Amino acid sequence: MAAIHAATSGSRVCLLERTTDGGRKILISGGGRCNVLPSVLDETRFVTASSPHIMRKMLRSWPLAGQREFFESTLALPLVVEPETGKLFPVANRARVVRDALVNLARQRGVEWVTGAHVTALERLPAGWQVTIEGASSRVVDAVIVTTGGLSVPATGSDGFGLRRLQELGHTVHATYPALTPLTLDPPQFADLAGISLEATVHARFGRERRSTHGGFLFTHRGYSGPAVLDVSDVAVRSRLSGVPTAELRVQWSPHDAEAWTMRLAPSARLVATAIREVLPDRLAARLLAIAGIDASTTLAQLPRPARLRLVEALTGFPLPWSGDEGYRKAEVTGGGVALDEVDPRTLESRLHPGLYLAGELLDAFGPIGGYNFAWAWSTGRLAGLGAARSPEA
Repeated sequence: MAAIHAATSGSRVCLLERTTDGGRKILISGGGRCNVLPSVLDETRFVTASSPHIMRKMLRSWPLAGQREFFESTLALPLVVEPETGKLFPVANRARVVRDALVNLARQRGVEWVTGAHVTALERLPAGWQVTIEGASSRVVDAVIVTTGGLSVPATGSDGFGLRRLQELGHTVHATYPALTPLTLDPPQFADLAGISLEATVHARFGRERRSTHGGFLFTHRGYSGPAVLDVSDVAVRSRLSGVPTAELRVQWSPHDAEAWTMRLAPSARLVATAIREVLPDRLAARLLAIAGIDASTTLAQLPRPARLRLVEALTGFPLPWSGDEGYRKAEVTGGGVALDEVDPRTLESRLHPGLYLAGELLDAFGPIGGYNFAWAWSTGRLAGLGAARSPEA
């Protein structure tokens, strides 16, 4: 996106791509379908240790409507809203068409495309920058846009080089950590529930921080995944890395709150198990009954008040045990990054080094599952590309 907009503005642009094809995070997104954008962008759901005000300026530089128009008009990729999630997917329903459309447009706009380019050094010169590529001649350029170099999903080519080099150049890099990553439990006491998927609400608490998310919850052989878990995983990860008591996670397994469940569990001749299984998957219902110490053959009329209270608690505020996470290997984004106040929010040019522009995952901000991080990538990429094209250095 940065290369497209820099080239469209008239600059001579060379895009250095470490992999042989590029855009691998696009290819794996949305289960191979690519959740291009959210249908609605809630800025308050982004996480940053920097100034939220600066972050909002960057996001608003390219409103969601403008981004959607770019994909649908410029790239000729119609998008459709998935009603149950509010996510925007290409009508073609394949991530590859999104990646290929961006690559093709960059080439049409005159971008020189160099694949297999492993950048090993980035040095400031008296005039411009020198970019060293393993096994190739160094390039001296007027301006550099660094858009990659985070730590998430290393199988796609991420190795942290960008963050390391920017820190060496004097930029403040807020502590990095895996975000939007599955949580684990050792020993995996719920491994027998692996494969169960349902809509749930997860509440996370760590110190003064409170976070609640609603969405898909998936039991895995090692722990838990799904949007509801991934969206609060950074709270758990940061608590683990801080060395203080771990974050507390609680789950409401259905839309019914404590009052609604209390009414559903009112005394009658029905079995307690039947009342639960009407709402929750059978295996999960059986496990929650066991945790509450209730025999499946008990009727609602036979259920003592203390047992009913334990069951309501298990259904609406279940304390979810966890001990770790899947780390960067499965993290969808890198939390932390370059402090936002060290770049000009109008151009994303470094305030420390003229001619150096930063965008994407390297910057200290990320959003939840649902196209938010693509929206951040598209908007900051465009802003950096336009900024670099206008640079006196370029």
